[in-house]
Amino acid sequence: MTMRMGSWLLGAALALGQPASAAPALPMTAGISAVEHPAWAAHATIYEVNIRQYTPQGTFRAFEAHLPRLRRMGIDVLWIMPINPISKDQRKGTLGSPYAVSDYHAVNPEFGNLDDFRHLVRAAHAQGFKVILDWVANHTGWDNVWVTQHPDWYLRNASGALEGYHYTDLSDHHQEVWADVIGLDYAKPAVRAGMIEAMRYWLEQADVDGFRCDVAWTMPVDFWDRVRTELSAVKPVFLLAEADTPEMQGHAFDMTYDWALYHLLIKVARGQADARDLARLYTDPQRRYPAGAYRMTFTSDHDENSWNGTDRELYGQGADAMAVLAATLPGMPLVYSGQEDALGRRLKFFDRDPITWGTFARAAFYRRLMALKHAHPALSNDLQPGNLVLIDTPNPHVFAFRRIKAADHVRVAVNLSASPVHVTLPGEPAFDLPGWGWSIKPKT
Repeated sequence: MTMRMGSWLLGAALALGQPASAAPALPMTAGISAVEHPAWAAHATIYEVNIRQYTPQGTFRAFEAHLPRLRRMGIDVLWIMPINPISKDQRKGTLGSPYAVSDYHAVNPEFGNLDDFRHLVRAAHAQGFKVILDWVANHTGWDNVWVTQHPDWYLRNASGALEGYHYTDLSDHHQEVWADVIGLDYAKPAVRAGMIEAMRYWLEQADVDGFRCDVAWTMPVDFWDRVRTELSAVKPVFLLAEADTPEMQGHAFDMTYDWALYHLLIKVARGQADARDLARLYTDPQRRYPAGAYRMTFTSDHDENSWNGTDRELYGQGADAMAVLAATLPGMPLVYSGQEDALGRRLKFFDRDPITWGTFARAAFYRRLMALKHAHPALSNDLQPGNLVLIDTPNPHVFAFRRIKAADHVRVAVNLSASPVHVTLPGEPAFDLPGWGWSIKPKT
């Protein structure tokens, strides 16, 4: 994939224009998060690891060889997709979904064993990474050990039988049945206690640093509040919810998904939205999150790649420009396995489909973005009113903003079209941007 690069002006001086006095402080927040984030998280970046498809071997040990280059790229947190054994009953494809767990206390033998996973975590820690484990608390596979040990822990239909999990999508409310998994009944205290014990096991036995919690929004918030309290008694943890509901970030989760930004970036890249729509995302948000909360900003992940498309399919030639926005707007930027190599295909979800690594064509691009994140307090991950200032431009294809924290300022301008543009911003000389180009100017 050939991408036009933008302007990287690290350390350039910047004369700032003044925001309108009547404008509300952005990003707009509601309340204050009580979550105590781990100290290392403020400027952290995150990378999702698909162990099954990462190497020809598809193992923990094989993935370890990639740790040094990911660290050089500026990655801080490794989110590892589920490592538990996969149910065979009602399995989809040849290997099944990693999200159909058969035993919360065991390791998928495809990837190695518990000692291999411990070795990976130790190696990652030694190189400066934190490791969070993808955790599937909402449902299990049909032959999970709990089905036999605790049959009363599961949701059942009117006839008293187990059935596939009935899922209602949060964004468009469409309904579907996940036939390969069955739901747990969180109205029962024993289910909650059993799940927290299983999560604690991985903190104590493998020293992971937290969890990414699958479809967290389908489950009671008070359960997650208790998870936070009990796991934090073991060690400081980082919790990422697959959710975008603000109440998840009152007491439980460090971070939720910024799906609104993700879907809008796709529209922008396809010419279906422009800078005015991006501005409204911050001046008239559908939801307001607690001050101090983190949002995860992204252009792909395992679901989006497998089911919705590659970067080229979703963004065309605008993929890098959209990644710049995801990395510089408020939140923690995510990179998915293969994005740094311009992954050109949708990875299979239920079968082996190893990534064919090439020249790591976008690694230097991501390294510069992550270096900015690490170098500038203004690009911190937490939502704080006054940290974001939108800059008016006469061109709806130019989106410009500043991130501000104390004396640190970073100005970003992105061309949201394939045509070159001439840009005039308050307080600085005019400049030109190529199609899908950008300019990033920190103040020194």
